[in-house]
Amino acid sequence: MTATPSDPDNHQANAPIPFKVQIIPVTPLQQNCSLIFDETSKEAVFVDPGGDAEQLEAALKHFGLKLTKIWLTHGHLDHAGAAQILKEKWNVDIEGPHEDDQWLLDDIEAQGAKYGITDGRNTKSDRYLTDGDTLEFAGHTFGVVHCPGHTPGHVVIYQDQAKLAFVGDVLFQGSIGRTDFPRGNHADLIASITQKLWPLGNEMRFVPGHGQMSTFGQERQTNPYVADSVVAKS
Repeated sequence: MTATPSDPDNHQANAPIPFKVQIIPVTPLQQNCSLIFDETSKEAVFVDPGGDAEQLEAALKHFGLKLTKIWLTHGHLDHAGAAQILKEKWNVDIEGPHEDDQWLLDDIEAQGAKYGITDGRNTKSDRYLTDGDTLEFAGHTFGVVHCPGHTPGHVVIYQDQAKLAFVGDVLFQGSIGRTDFPRGNHADLIASITQKLWPLGNEMRFVPGHGQMSTFGQERQTNPYVADSVVAKS
């Protein structure tokens, strides 16, 4: 699956997007790694480079880009497995997730052994993120909210002007993140979605960690776990 959210017919919003996004599924778990890039400066960021480093390198080459940052929403293998490889190749910093997920970044290789994924590398964030932090690349500013539940240190990265969020495994089209992994918490996840994500606006489109894009407004109407009508009854 690929997506360029700046296309006017892509999904539901018409917000201007001053950068491009290419979604590249990686690992056997088909995790949505996002390549964000500026067409003028050719600077690029990977959000959640979970694996298949050679495929990600090929995408950079295809668009003629220079990797300048790596952003992680959380520490699970399929979201962070290739981060250390790319960090060393391009001499860039890893920003995110929240410090409460460093234990997962320390455990990537062990996680891989459970799933038969052998190219993941343990890593350490150069900058932990939390509520209210901002991220910068090529003159574009992104916001950060800490959204525990799927993992304790999960963060969501969003760009207000573009009305676009990268939500990792917090929220999906028609579903929510799993909370049966170590240190998962269902109540925290519901609170993160309803108290941290919904205030960003119904128009906010999001790239989930797996599957198709949606909008917060659509999920508030139809998601069987966190729709307004469902939450009101709980």
